[in-house]
Amino acid sequence: MLSILIPCFDYNAYPLVCEIDKQALILELKFEIICIDDGSFSLKNELNQKINSIPNAKFIESKKNLGRIKNRLLLAKASQYDCLIYIDVDTTPQNKNFLKNYIAYIGENYFVFGGRHFEESSNTKAGALRLKFAKNREVKKAIERTKNPYKFVCSSNFMAHKDALLSALNQIENSSYGNDYIFGAILKNQSTAIIHVDNPVVVNEAEDNEVFIEKTKNALTNLHENYKKNKIGKHSISILKSYKFLEFFYLTSIFLKITAFIKGNLEDNLKAKNPNLFLFDLFRLRYLCALSTD
Repeated sequence: MLSILIPCFDYNAYPLVCEIDKQALILELKFEIICIDDGSFSLKNELNQKINSIPNAKFIESKKNLGRIKNRLLLAKASQYDCLIYIDVDTTPQNKNFLKNYIAYIGENYFVFGGRHFEESSNTKAGALRLKFAKNREVKKAIERTKNPYKFVCSSNFMAHKDALLSALNQIENSSYGNDYIFGAILKNQSTAIIHVDNPVVVNEAEDNEVFIEKTKNALTNLHENYKKNKIGKHSISILKSYKFLEFFYLTSIFLKITAFIKGNLEDNLKAKNPNLFLFDLFRLRYLCALSTD
């Protein structure tokens, strides 16, 4: 009936599996929980082996690092049921009715995105940029996400039919960070029916600024490569729309020259206790433009 899939890398997944298992047992569901570590060879996998002692749950260690997308594909192929729920390993369901809120949509042929929140306790200078960006751009109620549904596609917490998911994931070539951009564009181009609900997970700890900045660069590089290969098509990606405007009018080089004098300010802003998101947008747009001139 229901496969709950947890992609993992160098993380103790046991507490999350226990919580999901408890909720599923209360609902008397026919279910399975599968967690696959993507070749981290972490000592935490010794803790994760305890998952195999839980009925209906199993932990698998990949012998090599496949990447984020291929690990998710592996999870889907390993599942025995057609209804899949994906939960990122570094999150926790916000309430005890997490699975119950999803099972109302079992059997429907569309994607259901539950959303996510971030812990307030993670609001430190080291993680200020990630937290502020998340709260202002990503953490939205379902009623807000529904206004622009493909813009708020987030793979950390969603439910989908196996065949529809495999079809979408198999179109993603790059298995690096930032594929939610691509995932959303694929669903939009296929006119895939999606709905947003208020059934969030809580991200346990915000990434520090340096990690988030590096992941942002990787995501933009991935986005740029897919755009140049004409693999984006219709989309709801704000930063790409800004880039395409500059590109259409042959302004990318001019934009880089005009903003060169504030480059240092943009980089300082990334490490500030209260970073300015407009300046962060300029930093991201500059990075995209620079990729086009390399």
